[in-house]
Amino acid sequence: MRIAVLTGAGISAESGINTFRDSDGLWEGHDVMEVASPGGFARNPELVLDFYNQRRRQLHQVQPNAAHFALAHLEADHQVNIITQNVDDLHERAGSTAVMHLHGELLKARSTFDENLVMDWITDLNRGDFCEHNHQLRPHIVWFGEAVPLIEPAADLVAMADVLMIIGTSMQVYPAAGLAQMAPLHSPIYFIDPKPAMEGNDRITVLAEAASSGVPKAIELIERQYG
Repeated sequence: MRIAVLTGAGISAESGINTFRDSDGLWEGHDVMEVASPGGFARNPELVLDFYNQRRRQLHQVQPNAAHFALAHLEADHQVNIITQNVDDLHERAGSTAVMHLHGELLKARSTFDENLVMDWITDLNRGDFCEHNHQLRPHIVWFGEAVPLIEPAADLVAMADVLMIIGTSMQVYPAAGLAQMAPLHSPIYFIDPKPAMEGNDRITVLAEAASSGVPKAIELIERQYG
């Protein structure tokens, strides 16, 4: 069975990763446009690099949780494609092998000269860290105002899914939020979030709880009904 999984900040929050932004619209005390936009990087690259250095250091201190491991174990019996809005590597560390990062990856950097020149980067990224063409490196993150290159292949995966799981996301950030509409009409949807943005019906099963407890329950339901 082909299972597509959309994950957002909620699944990583339980591991200790700070969510995208606080209720006041700030991200670690910063306006998101200061630290997550091309304009912000142009105005103050040191601030942006430091912001992501802090995020990277934090990532090294946390571990995958039960939800990440449950999804990884699901690969033993099914074709599982994870499409995540998160920039951490917790899915991979839990053992998932097919993970698509819509918004980039914190542990990678890319050239400001050639966006296709991407490299692994696990330590601090600083001014003066250059690519092979002698241009500054930047975080490999999709910022506000930038295209989401992987949105079309992600839509293709959802369109082929027998089951769709949506975990820990408000479904408010586009274009990722539109992916749920790509699922075949006959494919059931399981939505796991403490404050779900969907209502349940004959097709949609809602589990209004945290990912670490809701994902194993959803998998049990899937196995019972469609396994």
